[in-house]
Amino acid sequence: MLTLGGCDPEPARPAAPVADEVLAQARARMVREQILARGVADPRVLEAMGRVPRHEFVPEGQRGEAYEDWPLPIGYGQTISQPYIVAFMTAALEPKPGDRVLEVGTGSGYQAAVLAGLVAEVYTIEIVEPLARRAEGDLRRLGYGNVKVRAGDGHRGWPEAAPFDAIIVTCAPEDVPRALVEQLRPGGRMIIPVGSQWGAQELYLLRRTATGMRRQAVLPVRFVPMVGGR
Repeated sequence: MLTLGGCDPEPARPAAPVADEVLAQARARMVREQILARGVADPRVLEAMGRVPRHEFVPEGQRGEAYEDWPLPIGYGQTISQPYIVAFMTAALEPKPGDRVLEVGTGSGYQAAVLAGLVAEVYTIEIVEPLARRAEGDLRRLGYGNVKVRAGDGHRGWPEAAPFDAIIVTCAPEDVPRALVEQLRPGGRMIIPVGSQWGAQELYLLRRTATGMRRQAVLPVRFVPMVGGR
């Protein structure tokens, strides 16, 4: 901070938040160049991606990379997904203002924060307890009061809060967990990566119908494996 010299200088004023302005510009560029330009056009999703401060969900030393188009490590062998994937999965879920959504794989809490501005309630589960607690603290600090966080095994879902209008899974099981299917209401949607840690993974969009689940492959992906379920 600079102060003017002289016998009786005025009290120094806080410097303008240049870093925040730079981050805001980077976030707007992220939405324009990484998301909209690649075909995600839902205006509500674009607005949410432009509003949520992704830099608040990454380690402080990596904030300069927060709006680049790649995942970043957040500790414990986990990552925050690249912005495009977050936007793509969110749009594919077709979130509605009255929805109750289950997220499996809280990670940093960023995906939950994006959803929080689009739906009524978000329930999010993280198997790595320190990550769950950190995400819970960050979400509370940033004012996302409609998000509930639980440390636990995502294979089991959140049965006492079911059924859900939509379920989003941000880690890859080898197959769709049965409990998650059962916790999806009729007409509900699920977006989930499926495949092995070392082999191919595919992002699937599932819809629960009166006769079962309709399953559609939408994108090849690479996610950290979904652990637990034993």
